[in-house]
Amino acid sequence: MSVRIIRVGASGPEDVSKAVLDELAALPIVYHPDLSQPSAQWLAESGVALKEVANGQVPDGAILILPDAGLNQGAFRVRRGDALEALVQVVDRLLGPGGCPWDQEQTHESLRRHLIEEAYEVVDAIDGKNPDKLVEELGDLLLQPLMHAQMEALKGGFSILEVAEGARNKLIRRHPHVFGGAEAKTSDEVLANWDRIKQQERGDATSSSILEGVPSGLPSLLRAFEVSKRAARTGFEWPSFESVLDKFEEEVSELAEAIDSGNGERIESEIGDVLFTIVNIARWLGVEPEGALRSMTQRFILRFQSMEARAQRPLHELSEQEWDELWNQSKALLESEAR
Repeated sequence: MSVRIIRVGASGPEDVSKAVLDELAALPIVYHPDLSQPSAQWLAESGVALKEVANGQVPDGAILILPDAGLNQGAFRVRRGDALEALVQVVDRLLGPGGCPWDQEQTHESLRRHLIEEAYEVVDAIDGKNPDKLVEELGDLLLQPLMHAQMEALKGGFSILEVAEGARNKLIRRHPHVFGGAEAKTSDEVLANWDRIKQQERGDATSSSILEGVPSGLPSLLRAFEVSKRAARTGFEWPSFESVLDKFEEEVSELAEAIDSGNGERIESEIGDVLFTIVNIARWLGVEPEGALRSMTQRFILRFQSMEARAQRPLHELSEQEWDELWNQSKALLESEAR
């Protein structure tokens, strides 16, 4: 059912913008769940024609008023358990009549980069081991699916309720060892069940590829890691860690041959093979390569910035020996600070 919802407080017309109130007053009928509530009284006094919802039925295209006792003087006074619902209410207010022009102009496409940026800011907060920052960044990230869902809800489509219900049902379905009679005593067994159920959900357990669903937009190192993990779960795996190392040596040798050939396309291909083999080495050792490279890059940045601060003259004027000395000093200093 396509019903537009507007949430209002109990205290009076000051709880909604004049534009919203004028819009409601111009409509022939606006639905309300309980005409005895204070919000119904002040809406009626403001010239809004209200009709009480009968048997929970609201016609398609109608406007439904939902009273919010926590909304007063434009501020949300929220009990802890109601925080998520109150956040949805704030988003609805921003997107609805009299809301924020910037939010109202957004589309799923325009919000893509914000979703990616917020996800990376969460990663930075995790790496920084700052709980307060993590709370803030998780909140910013949480706002993104709410925006996408409630934008659809305003058009009569799905809302965050359908999103949450779908996620809940999927978790229950794919954890039969918790919510059903299946057994899974190890993480590997859990993942095997997950893959099997996922393929069954697609309707063709024989032809659906286990590699379907790996997002093409993932960072390449992370995507390679995920592809490698999924392939290995089918049994496509080296017999031992030593054989993975042998493969690495083989790929390095082939890269050297490509470099000697001077063929740019071949060099690029062989570098890709070396990188993919390193991803598999990391997987065998239980290391997430994206995180390992991210941490190494951050260490390099800190060491380089320390060198810049300690150098007595511009870095491009330093000798090779001075570079080495500064690098080692910066490395030792940062390692001592980390202890």
